[in-house]
Amino acid sequence: MTLSTTEIQTENAAAQFFAARLAFETDPSDLFAQMQDGTEQIVVVDSRAREAWDMGHVAGAVHLPRPEIAARHEEVLDRDALVVVYCWGPGCNGGAKSALELARLGYRVKEMIGGFEYWAREGYPVETAAGVSRRSPDPLTAPVVGITCAC
Repeated sequence: MTLSTTEIQTENAAAQFFAARLAFETDPSDLFAQMQDGTEQIVVVDSRAREAWDMGHVAGAVHLPRPEIAARHEEVLDRDALVVVYCWGPGCNGGAKSALELARLGYRVKEMIGGFEYWAREGYPVETAAGVSRRSPDPLTAPVVGITCAC
């Protein structure tokens, strides 16, 4: 089967689009695996307001609400690290807004898609003032024993 020029251009555009997304996004399971791997310095940034942070956040994350990025980024972030930003959940684009601001400041940055909601729902470590805990993974968001999405 021979592809038309338009089909080839569309195919190339799609490949470029998805390659760019994967270069600038991560998900909770990939981030957790990368954090466990330890081969790259990663700073996880919670860009939500104090009230949301206090309810729980990615264990080990730093708190840098979007309105404070310009004033505090240099005291909180390491320019040699990969910065991974998240906000509340998939219905919120606060993580993308924060990632854009940090990228404009020269940081190597990714957004964690799914946000804190999916981090917690998938059973990864959550930190509060009471300590670090893990909930059972939600079978609608994370593979359970014997099942994999193979992604």
